[in-house]
Amino acid sequence: MNRIPGIYLPLIGFMMLSVIAQQGEAALGRSSDSVSTDRKALSAVHRATISRSGYRIQEIASDATTVREYVSPSGVVFAIVWNGRMHPDLTTLLGSYAAEYQAAVQQTSRKRGRRRRQVVSEQIVVETWGHMRNLQGRAYAPALIPSGVTIDEIR
Repeated sequence: MNRIPGIYLPLIGFMMLSVIAQQGEAALGRSSDSVSTDRKALSAVHRATISRSGYRIQEIASDATTVREYVSPSGVVFAIVWNGRMHPDLTTLLGSYAAEYQAAVQQTSRKRGRRRRQVVSEQIVVETWGHMRNLQGRAYAPALIPSGVTIDEIR
């Protein structure tokens, strides 16, 4: 009988969590209707909906990551912020902006010794930072940010 050595079990568990986490975050520029779908796909719970002047924040949390979706009055996700033990799949988070982000990553040099990275393209900005077990980031589309809302409010 073939058995998986005990050392590989945590790795397999981590990989399964990664796949689950990658399946459901809301995409930038999508409708806020996706929040309940995201919650189910992440095996997450809806933690809060916070209303601010000019936008609202919908927060969902899984065991690995907390995602906050910033939603404009027209119901479009204009920014996404995350923190947790791992970065979510940015291809899923960025939706239709993913290809543009990947192209910008190729042209953005990574500074040695830096844990913070900012990738700027024509339509989106993606920032990541943190250290093991405390990874954070945000992605936003400047053109979608409602008037009167500042970048500093997206955190």
